[in-house]
Amino acid sequence: MEMSTCDVLIVGGGIIGTSIAFELAQRKLSVAVLDRQEFLRESSWAAAGMLSSAPHFPADIPLVPLGRASLTLYPQYVAAIEEASSLRTGYRADGAIETLCHGDAERELSTLVALHHGLGLACEALPLDDALEMEPALGRDVRAAALLPDECTVNTRRLTAALLAAAENSGVTLLPGVEAIALAREGNRCTGVKTSVGKMFSAAHVIFAAGCWTSRIPEVARYAPTDPVRGQMAALVHAGKPIRRVLRSERGYIVPRDFDSPQMLVVGSTLEHVGYETGVTSGGMEKIFSGVNELVPELARAEITETWSGLRPGTPDQLPILGPTDMEGLLLATGHYRNGILLAPITAKLIAEWITERRTSLSWDEFSPMRFARGNADRPAAAS
Repeated sequence: MEMSTCDVLIVGGGIIGTSIAFELAQRKLSVAVLDRQEFLRESSWAAAGMLSSAPHFPADIPLVPLGRASLTLYPQYVAAIEEASSLRTGYRADGAIETLCHGDAERELSTLVALHHGLGLACEALPLDDALEMEPALGRDVRAAALLPDECTVNTRRLTAALLAAAENSGVTLLPGVEAIALAREGNRCTGVKTSVGKMFSAAHVIFAAGCWTSRIPEVARYAPTDPVRGQMAALVHAGKPIRRVLRSERGYIVPRDFDSPQMLVVGSTLEHVGYETGVTSGGMEKIFSGVNELVPELARAEITETWSGLRPGTPDQLPILGPTDMEGLLLATGHYRNGILLAPITAKLIAEWITERRTSLSWDEFSPMRFARGNADRPAAAS
């Protein structure tokens, strides 16, 4: 079998894998990235691009320090990518407005503000008159609002194109259409992977960053029981006064892609456990548009220009899987669920630190792959 060798082999060419590759290339390591299909065309390409370190659900609270650290890194992350690629990423730091339209909105607002402050996140109650002055398109059914001034956005399609070019320009070997099908091992050491094209790749370090497909490699599944979670999305053309900030409610969100008139908006999203099915459904679109039209009623007249979906990599505890395993040479960087775009800079930094220094500047013990391996010790590996 033909063999190719490098310092670091990354399986998975999404935002996480490619960001790690770019970071390692800056540190002068030889890096190759394999992907079963075209690079950066799954959840990375499909994402709305909201950069929020606030928890979506109670299970997300352990992620807040990681998210805050990554958000702090974002300006230098995009600057490095833009310099290496000569492309823009559409990164903006315009904040967000969270709205409450149902139930005891004032009580929920108080809880929201207290939660953010308790986690060290900027958040302030926003009088409705001020909210409507800042975003006149907001619906009059909004009962309470909060300003989240530190939240940012990035145009994920521009970011992924720029990141791909930056990695390639930095010397990363990119191999689309090459699927890893099994680990290559010598005793308890991972020495590389065997692939669908009959070629084996050897490396001192092998990193699996294949999103929801990570669990399809039997020897890796015990560390990374990832599961696909479909999110449907749509793009609208808004002819009214441009929306300046991310707008969110408990039923959906609106993300401005630009401030032109007419304006491109991305709206979403669903959370569906339907396996690897990537279709767009009438029920999914109905759910999205119902929430969006409540938030900004004039969008009921907006033209739908595109619909799509992506498969987020979920995990049993909704937390990412990061770090080394008990198999020497094998690392994981997967399971980022709804936070892959946000967490790309910090994930790349921590993985690179571990590989080059055997230490990390931020604790990642809570996200160790070993939390699943210990629980699966007596279970057979998942089938591919």
